[in-house]
Amino acid sequence: MSGRSGPFDGGEGRDGEHDEVRGVPRIPGPRGAADDLPPEAYRPPPAPGPRGSPEPDPAPADGSAAASPGADTAAADAPEADTPAPEEAIPDGAPAASSGTGEPPGADRAEHVPAAGPPPAAPSHGVLKSLLGAWALSACSAEETAAVEEHLGECAPCADEALRLRDAVGLLHTDRDLDLDPLLRFQVLENCLVRRPARIPVPVWADAYDAETARLDALLRDIGRSDWDAPVRLKWFEGEQQVDRRTTVGGVIAHLMGVDGLVAAALGLQDPLGAEAPRLPALRTEAAWGLGTGSGPRVREPWREQSHALIRTVSFAGGGAAELPVSYGSFALPLRDSLLDRAFECWIHADDIADAVDYPYPAPGGAHLHRMIDLAARLLPAALAERRRAGLAGPPRQLVSAGSPGRSLHLEIEGCGGGHWYIALDSPAALGSADHSVAQVALDGVEFCRLVAGHVSPQEAAAGHDGDREAVREVLCAAAGLSRI
Repeated sequence: MSGRSGPFDGGEGRDGEHDEVRGVPRIPGPRGAADDLPPEAYRPPPAPGPRGSPEPDPAPADGSAAASPGADTAAADAPEADTPAPEEAIPDGAPAASSGTGEPPGADRAEHVPAAGPPPAAPSHGVLKSLLGAWALSACSAEETAAVEEHLGECAPCADEALRLRDAVGLLHTDRDLDLDPLLRFQVLENCLVRRPARIPVPVWADAYDAETARLDALLRDIGRSDWDAPVRLKWFEGEQQVDRRTTVGGVIAHLMGVDGLVAAALGLQDPLGAEAPRLPALRTEAAWGLGTGSGPRVREPWREQSHALIRTVSFAGGGAAELPVSYGSFALPLRDSLLDRAFECWIHADDIADAVDYPYPAPGGAHLHRMIDLAARLLPAALAERRRAGLAGPPRQLVSAGSPGRSLHLEIEGCGGGHWYIALDSPAALGSADHSVAQVALDGVEFCRLVAGHVSPQEAAAGHDGDREAVREVLCAAAGLSRI
């Protein structure tokens, strides 16, 4: 058995010499970081020649021609000139070995970095145009986005195309909820009626009530059965104090049905509370709750049937029914104003229900909101006179004959449904006039309606004012006094 060992018994042959398979690189020992080596160290060693070819003997370093025994083996085992010698293990704390170039470890190798090539060419017009779709979807990289946006500032056709694509992407990423637009029904009906007018149209002064009852009915259809017992807080003003009453969603619908019964009785329809029911809205509400009609969702169907009957009746009655008086016990309104009042209360209480069940509920359309504000503005002079009779407001300062312009307040309503009104301050029979204006109040349309409904106090209303402060306070308090249950 030969005494020569192979690479699998420790790699040592005779005389303790290391042996390895020719052509297979040795595993070097630990060395310093890669940055300590010059770029030449990373070049692969030259491929070995064919087996058996003679290898030249390296010249001795001292110039002698004599070669010691085993020099061939030592020469074969010596590393190539371009290949760094394996490094010995470096003890902890010892300095790293030299890289073999005469420079200390960690020396700057900036001179070995190859020179940067020419900058890449800018994308062509065709390439940038093909990226417009991805740019509109925000799917481009930062470099592509910068190139496209720079190009859009120079190319008008691509800028127009990019604008169209961005608009199209906006349609794909809408933030609107999934609920249908509450005005969609009326828009469809309006388009249908333009093509074929209704044989018996709904009067213009009744369409606000038709719209608001339909919106409330859509809300009631969308809520769950358990939501009908959700607590709802009704708020209004009595004198100078805000009062409230707690009920349920079903109780609110029973309240609306009971007060709507006043309009039904004026039109000759059946009063849901009976012929002997009181006329005052507050007493009718108590009577409706006492009958138990406000318990649960079963109150929705009779309320909706009654609202349909009212619209159908006034439509068949024609324009002659607009001035029919509707008594509220302590005051009366013509039918056209009464239905507008009922539309206003339907919206306000629908908003109360929506707050109770956490449901989005927008304000009425601009045309309907404008009519509601106009009704409240026309009722303000009488409300001021009522406050004077109750001792809640000061005496009139300048009385004029009926029909003559008198001291006025300029009421400016901003936003959707807004406009300008001049409120007579000293007498309901006087005319409001811009020439006799002593003060001005500016409010948002919805904020003014919330004030009239008693949901905000005169002191809390977001109103800008100028001029006579007492006149401003009296008008705001009179607006809150229009509210009732």
